[in-house]
Amino acid sequence: MSDVPLIPRRWSDVDISGVEGKKFFITGGTSGLGKESAAALIRRGAHVTITARSADKGAAMVAELGGKNIDYSILDLTDLASVKACAAGVTGEIDVLILNAGVMATPFLLTKDKFELQMGTNHLGHFALAGLLRKQVTTRIVSVASQAHRLGNFGNGSKEEVRAKCLGQGEYKPWSAYGATKLANLLFTHELQRLSVKNNWGIDAMAAHPGWSNTNLQNVSPQMREANAEARITSAMNDVFAQSAYRGCLPVLAAATYSPLLGGSYIGPDGFMEMRGYPKLTRGSSLSYDQELASNLWSISEELTGISWA
Repeated sequence: MSDVPLIPRRWSDVDISGVEGKKFFITGGTSGLGKESAAALIRRGAHVTITARSADKGAAMVAELGGKNIDYSILDLTDLASVKACAAGVTGEIDVLILNAGVMATPFLLTKDKFELQMGTNHLGHFALAGLLRKQVTTRIVSVASQAHRLGNFGNGSKEEVRAKCLGQGEYKPWSAYGATKLANLLFTHELQRLSVKNNWGIDAMAAHPGWSNTNLQNVSPQMREANAEARITSAMNDVFAQSAYRGCLPVLAAATYSPLLGGSYIGPDGFMEMRGYPKLTRGSSLSYDQELASNLWSISEELTGISWA
């Protein structure tokens, strides 16, 4: 354990160094963790590209964050055509790619490419985008996971079970489906790290989770279901119990910028049950380190998206 580089206690964005002029690409940068991560990186002299689902939202956030060292790209992770167009518009190198955007516990829906909505957004869309940008990423790919990965599974782990989960086949439970997408984020991270070492890609794969953070993510599902009372209760609970989006983004920032970290590291808050606090090294569930499952997920992800990382 002495060889594992620990993150200094109470590490925060003011401890970020060595990012001046570096290029960061963050999906879902118009609110929550993505917005706070972008703002912190800009303060430290980095150049940030955020993604937005519309030009109006992207331009508004660029203006809100000062308009300097920031731009935006249009990206809809539920549409592979949009993912491909976004990647095609990225010129030059990216130092760090942060896969942050997501939805949570939504009603059953399919994406334009017939993927289950949560898996299509949280995993498959990001898998395709990162694969298309792989040769342009020079340092790290960071996936934003969740403690909810412990709720997820892929049945017996076979390719058939993985494919069925991605396509929304079988019984659908919103939280179980969300947990599977967050488990997929960790499986993706570990498989990417193995492949990067094997193929000399030069990329360190990292993952982070924000604990319980006050973002709009929790309200997406009640808004989609027009459950207004539930949305109000969720917002009130967030205001009372959750840490701020700024504090929630610190594990993500550490995963993206703390240079001593080893590839495959997973960062979360250091407080009670990892619900809040400052960044620390943590570990996922035993299932998140299952190499056969990770390999099967990677294979099915390439098959469904048509994106090869070779």
